[in-house]
Amino acid sequence: MNGEARPQSLVHHLTLAERYAEGKRLRKRCPRSSHGTWKAPRGRPDPVRLVLEADKGRIPELLPLRHGRMSVSPFTFYRGTALNMAVDLATTPSTGIRVQAAGDAHLGNFRGFATPERRVIFAINDLDETLPAPWEWDIKRLGASIVIACRDNGLGDSTARDAVLICAAAYREYMAELSEMRVLDVWYRAIDKDQVVPTIEHGRARRRMAKRLAKARRRTVAEDFFPKLATGKGMSAVFKAAPPTIFHFPGHRPGEIDESVVDAFSHYRATLSTSHGQLLDRFELKDAAVKVVGVGSVGTSTWMFLLMAGEGDPLILQAKEARASVLEAFAGKSQFRNHGERVVVGHRLIQPASDMLLGWSEGTDGRHYYVRQLRDAKIKFRVETFSAAEMLIFTRWCGHSLAISHARSGDPALISGYLGKGDPFDRALASFSVAYADQMEKDYAAYERAIRDGKVEAEVEEEE
Repeated sequence: MNGEARPQSLVHHLTLAERYAEGKRLRKRCPRSSHGTWKAPRGRPDPVRLVLEADKGRIPELLPLRHGRMSVSPFTFYRGTALNMAVDLATTPSTGIRVQAAGDAHLGNFRGFATPERRVIFAINDLDETLPAPWEWDIKRLGASIVIACRDNGLGDSTARDAVLICAAAYREYMAELSEMRVLDVWYRAIDKDQVVPTIEHGRARRRMAKRLAKARRRTVAEDFFPKLATGKGMSAVFKAAPPTIFHFPGHRPGEIDESVVDAFSHYRATLSTSHGQLLDRFELKDAAVKVVGVGSVGTSTWMFLLMAGEGDPLILQAKEARASVLEAFAGKSQFRNHGERVVVGHRLIQPASDMLLGWSEGTDGRHYYVRQLRDAKIKFRVETFSAAEMLIFTRWCGHSLAISHARSGDPALISGYLGKGDPFDRALASFSVAYADQMEKDYAAYERAIRDGKVEAEVEEEE
């Protein structure tokens, strides 16, 4: 086939050795070293224009808040520019091997969270942009985010390059290990916090990470988050308003739920399995409020639902608007009519374990949503505080985690055959990541100028 990739549906029927050889053969068409360069192509869209393009369809009153959060640092700007990088990644070399891509695999999107069995595992958590796409796009977005985060932390390019090399090697080596496993064993594989923390060699980093994980595991919705988010006693509890980030539907009192919200919640209930639907029915919907979250999601329609099964027995769900993935224009449209369903399927393909109350819905205004539990033992790592030792540990975890996610939906032997046993791809990714971080810093400077010149309205929140 002269170096061209065979359809993956055919490759699945080859032996392990044949699939590995197929991946190795792809190096002729797409050399591993070719991933090491980044140069803005002629006619590259203006980065500020792309930011404003991504604003379309968002709630207008929240756009200044989105721009303010993006303006804090190059890393927060990067978090809000998934569309910008999708445009750029589409111009870079690709092997043609596709996986269920996360779509926004930056460093801050890897979290710890509880499985239904209450194990705490580590995986990518926010999958709003997920879509079948080239595997390289995820690891390049991750690599560039590592360099930008290291620079923001004052760690320097030497540490940044080492961190990318460690991440890439972890991805490559773990993909090779996964390629030799049975398919079901790959799907059972997860990064368990009880297994990885003891392996951290740096004593101070190990103790700090273990303490943080133990604290997060002890936190519960009923005892920690419910008292902070809600007010009122017993079954009369409602959400506390905290504008501009938490507020009730315009013209409605706390506890007064608009009929359109009730309809959307009923639609969500219908997407659950019979058993999980019966679980949800044990709770009564008491209140709904808008909650502004994250950086890239600001301006989209995001809700919290408060449900009670009895006094001191709450359930808090989050409904996030699901828009078309930023990858669609370059990787093809989703097979799902509802983008909430696209995100839910992405979660189930990418994560070793998913929220048992994960479902989707559609509002009367045509907006699509996916629904999951809010803060269910989720552990968000403060990347902006990482020391060099912590950054190197964390990026290794990210490489392992991304390999598991890609192996679940893609062909690990095919990817492993392409990557090989040496480090040519690792070094190429490090070079690309540094060059693309340089590009993002230029784009961030252009964004800051646009804010100063009044072309972009930004509202910077006061620190608590």
